[in-house]
Amino acid sequence: MKLLQQQIEKDQSGFVRVVPEEPEDMWHIYNLIQKGDQLQASTVRGVKSESNTGSVTTDRVRLRLTISIEDVFFDVQAGALRINGRNIAENKHVGIGQYHTLDLEMNQPFTLSKREWDLISLQRIKDACDITKQADVAAVTMQEGLAVVCLLTQHMTVVRQRIEVAIPRKRRGSTTNYEKGLQRFYEQIYRAIKQHIDFGVVKVVILGSPGFVRDQFFDYMMSQAVKAEDKAIIENKSKFLRVHTSSGHKGALEEVMRDPQIRSRLADTKATQEVRAMDDFYQMLNNNPDRAFYGYEDVRKAADNGAIGTLMVTDELFRAADIQTRRKYISLIEDSNASNANVLVFSSLHVSGEQLQQLAGVAAILNFPLVIDSDSEYSDSNDNGNDSDVSGPKEPDPTDFDF
Repeated sequence: MKLLQQQIEKDQSGFVRVVPEEPEDMWHIYNLIQKGDQLQASTVRGVKSESNTGSVTTDRVRLRLTISIEDVFFDVQAGALRINGRNIAENKHVGIGQYHTLDLEMNQPFTLSKREWDLISLQRIKDACDITKQADVAAVTMQEGLAVVCLLTQHMTVVRQRIEVAIPRKRRGSTTNYEKGLQRFYEQIYRAIKQHIDFGVVKVVILGSPGFVRDQFFDYMMSQAVKAEDKAIIENKSKFLRVHTSSGHKGALEEVMRDPQIRSRLADTKATQEVRAMDDFYQMLNNNPDRAFYGYEDVRKAADNGAIGTLMVTDELFRAADIQTRRKYISLIEDSNASNANVLVFSSLHVSGEQLQQLAGVAAILNFPLVIDSDSEYSDSNDNGNDSDVSGPKEPDPTDFDF
């Protein structure tokens, strides 16, 4: 995303003028926009006109509108963003107060105005406009008969294609049907890679599977590329990285991101930082639960005691319609920053963000053990009849989470 102009006043009101250049930019914009903000953009609207003879015609007219935002719809797969609201600026074709839906377009500038630009919104603008923070990774997880082709960016894991092919079982004395089914399966994966992966942008393509499926597919792909003189595949052979996963489902990407080979290739990208933080959290929860808190109330208590070493929050929480809910999480981040904590805002479109969402969207690793006494905020077991231990947050059942 390109920043054309930014003007923020002392009272934190102001506007930014930007140009979305990549599909991921639409995700950033979706997270920036809130009900009550003002958006100015170019749009097309059908305008009716009546001739002298009384006939009515409708023409498509391009005009610039400023609307007060009421609803936002984001299509993750298509990267399409539609914003509905009332017109608030004089226009000869659209009256004040009339509704209009703006479809934000790639490479078309727009202006977003807010009454208050908080630190989360300003940081998102900064991150979105920093091209050094883009992680250009593709991944194909597979098992016999199932494959998922994904693109991983800094903030999104987008499934581009899901492939399912029925593969006949091996029969005693004949494997012909089985091998034909496998060939059809590999051919579809090969075509999907050609269709969805731009090797001019992608730095690494992860092939993950249980058993030897990934190796067999890789050998098939390279042999086909040689036969067809497919230079795109042959010249980028070194970008393919084969790793073990327990399944071919999208959830296996969490295992992939833990692999040391992947971490070394992706180094300091945001996605690997998030996965590493979640690993550290679960290890701490198992080994020293008084240093691993989750849920707003417990994490807030830890922040009040200056105990937070790493704070993890999902961006889902900052899309809350209730402004007070948004502000309480912003306050939590500000207080954690003040105590020099490492603050990570997880993308809800990454597997690690989905995992954190199961912990109420917020968790923290503490610098030192903290025991929460039963007080006005935390009820004593004798008061409520429960036998639960109130010395710290309740440890989650590992079966509640998808690893």
